[in-house]
Amino acid sequence: MSTDRKTLADIAKKITGAEVLGETQVMVSGITHDSRKVSSGDIYVCIRGFKLDGHDFAEAAVQAGAAALVVDHYLDINIPQIKVRDPRQAIGFLAAEVYGNPSQKLELVGVTGTNGKTTVTHLIEKIAQSGGKKTGLIGTLGARIGDKELPGNHTTPESTDVQQLLSEMVGSGVDLAVMEVSSHALDLGRVNGCTFRAGVFTNLTQDHLDYHQNMENYLKAKSLLFSGMGEYDHQFAILNHDDKACDFLKNKSACRVVTYGLESGADFWADRIRLSDKGVTFEVNFKGVKAEVFYPTPGKFSVYNALAAFSWGIEAGYPVEAVIQALQDVQGVPGRFQSIRKGQPFLVIVDYAHTPDGLENVLATAREITSGKLIAVFGCGGDRDRKKRPLMGEAASRLSDFVVVTSDNPRTEEPSKIIEDILPGVVGTKHTVLEDRKKAIHFACSMALPGDTIVIAGKGHEDYQIIGTKKIHFDDREEVELALRGIGYVG
Repeated sequence: MSTDRKTLADIAKKITGAEVLGETQVMVSGITHDSRKVSSGDIYVCIRGFKLDGHDFAEAAVQAGAAALVVDHYLDINIPQIKVRDPRQAIGFLAAEVYGNPSQKLELVGVTGTNGKTTVTHLIEKIAQSGGKKTGLIGTLGARIGDKELPGNHTTPESTDVQQLLSEMVGSGVDLAVMEVSSHALDLGRVNGCTFRAGVFTNLTQDHLDYHQNMENYLKAKSLLFSGMGEYDHQFAILNHDDKACDFLKNKSACRVVTYGLESGADFWADRIRLSDKGVTFEVNFKGVKAEVFYPTPGKFSVYNALAAFSWGIEAGYPVEAVIQALQDVQGVPGRFQSIRKGQPFLVIVDYAHTPDGLENVLATAREITSGKLIAVFGCGGDRDRKKRPLMGEAASRLSDFVVVTSDNPRTEEPSKIIEDILPGVVGTKHTVLEDRKKAIHFACSMALPGDTIVIAGKGHEDYQIIGTKKIHFDDREEVELALRGIGYVG
């Protein structure tokens, strides 16, 4: 990836208090925090991780061709070094400078929140495309530059990857990029160096407390997106008026704030909501205007997602009719309330819901369109927030007629131990435990009768399972099709 070929001195100026040891006119061609990815002319940034310290790999980076180091203390290595207080927080700003500050050369929209980020980014992308713009997208499903798909491993990539992707987007003529911005990314500085034209907040419910420890820290991390957006007059924030976090985020926002919700105090207010198995229809009231919107994904949560995107579209200057048409034309997001239809007389839905609130929303929506039994199949991820496990069990138990508790991505935890944490919440409802996720899916499909609905939650679009430290191929959607074929449905 080409850069603007800055000198070490140029780059160091971007970090307040940075000190440079050695030759400052060294030309820099790239930047990385991974010593295995160093190319000749790169800056290698020494980051202290949760398990490893990047300073320990500085020698290997130099041998691989690093032109300079970024450190939190000078190392006894004969190479130019930039000393900063926190290399992790500095790397985003440094990478932005190395890649020519690409976020300032396109329109960048960030979407944060516990649930709905992926869907809202896709809706914003669709609205922008309807206006003739070439778009880029970064998120849970990977990255996209125009029609080019790129795989991804994180909701928000590492800061160097973010800047490289944005630089590639600029080089490809992208007008607008929309990015999922996770709380981890904000707290770890992965979007430092990004200039956002707009930020969107979906909601805040319990998740990631294994990392943030409490909801206060989680909310503070989310607020960093909005507190960093006051540099330009054209920046604006779109906040969920109905969420308890709205007032806090509004006070933290350094830019103009616009709210959306189902209550009349919001700037964009949804009324006359009609839910069906085909999708949601509602009337939006804003700026003295009323407009009817249809969005073809069922559920009350879909009203919020569509309303967030609608609000952004109007504030970004798109015609009302164009925004309405774009939302109506959306074909759905992979793994988000995705129906699997192979001619069976019951409905199977695959969804990414992996939080108590997300699971409750999906099951409540499924209940509205189910004439028979509602069967829930879910597990919880290992090495993650344990406190949410019984809460997810309670949501499944309360809203379903039958619950199949299974494994998700156990990672380095024993699947049986994770299931033990879930089961205290599963009370008053018929249930079974099938640790093998494949068997759980096949069991649910075999027990379903005409009019029933099966919701398989937790993994959605993912085509893998992480067991121990290994990632193996596993796709809920594929397993559903195999199960249906096994009981005589071929589509």
